[in-house]
Amino acid sequence: MRIVLVEDDPELGRRLSERLVKAGFTVDWVQTMATARDWPDLKLTAAVILDLGLPDGDGLDLLRHWRAAGEHVPVLILTARGNWRDKVEGLNCGADDFVVKPIRFEELLARLHALSRRGRGDGGNAVSSGDLTLDPVARIATLGSAPLDLSRKEFALLHLFLRRAGHIIAQDDILEQLYALEAERDRNAVEAHVSRLRRKIGRHRIRTVRGLGYRLEP
Repeated sequence: MRIVLVEDDPELGRRLSERLVKAGFTVDWVQTMATARDWPDLKLTAAVILDLGLPDGDGLDLLRHWRAAGEHVPVLILTARGNWRDKVEGLNCGADDFVVKPIRFEELLARLHALSRRGRGDGGNAVSSGDLTLDPVARIATLGSAPLDLSRKEFALLHLFLRRAGHIIAQDDILEQLYALEAERDRNAVEAHVSRLRRKIGRHRIRTVRGLGYRLEP
């Protein structure tokens, strides 16, 4: 899943980005309101983690801008402001969750997964198709009753396929989900990841739709 982290503190941003990546997220970290204001492809983002005290503006103004523009991406405010008035204003501006620093990473992770489930209209963690099941919180994927040994990219790719089982997923969409915007991207890498995943779940399960992309057969 893709996360946009809007955080100006370089040390906190670095540590949080690293831990989110290890947890299986693709993270785009931006440090100013100007960069985040017109961020491309917010609709492909699972959630935004938003600090309020940005060097060039107030995060609440950024949130208001997104909501006024019709952006419905789930937003979790992560801020040092602990006043109840700030919480009320943040939620009234359109935030989906409001968390005061410091917070344990495990709690932040649980809140992000809750936002993702809410956005899908899903009450549980696991996603499945046939005898394939994946739990993004427990970091477990199984084929039947057997656990799958997947790399981080393979896990993220299978998660994407399961969330959109039966639908064609373009290579560009896969690149968007697996790599941060500033990361070097290679379409051949997508083919390699798909090929390795096929070997682990069954070659017949992922169909290549020539000229369009890939589809996980339900």
